Amino acid sequence: MFSHVMVGTNDLERAKRFYDAVLGVLGAGQGAASVSGSGHSRVFYRHDGGTFGVTEPIDGEPATVANGGTIGFKCNSAEQVQQFHDVAVAHGGTSIEDPPGLREGKPGG
Repeated sequence: MFSHVMVGTNDLERAKRFYDAVLGVLGAGQGAASVSGSGHSRVFYRHDGGTFGVTEPIDGEPATVANGGTIGFKCNSAEQVQQFHDVAVAHGGTSIEDPPGLREGKPGG
C-alpha cells in the first residue's frame, strides 16, 4: 500500500543518530543522506521492501509532532520489539501508551 513513510525533523543530525540506532535493530543499517531538488536535506532507510525517510520540512516551517499518529515497524519477535523499544528510549525516545509488545492482527482489519 505505501511506497514510503516520511517524517519531518528540526534536527536532522540528531534524527539520523536516533534512527540509525533504532532501525539498526531491525537490520536497516545506516541511513543514506541526500539533498532534495528543493535543497532540503533528507535521510532514507530502505529495508525489507519499505522506505522510511526523515526530512527537513520543505515549506520552511518547523516540523511538529503528529499527535495521534502511529508508524508501526515490523518486528519478528517479542524480544526484538523490546530491544527496539529499549534502544529508542536510550537514544532519546519516550515510552507512552501501552507497554511495548507484539500486537495481534493489523489496524483496521
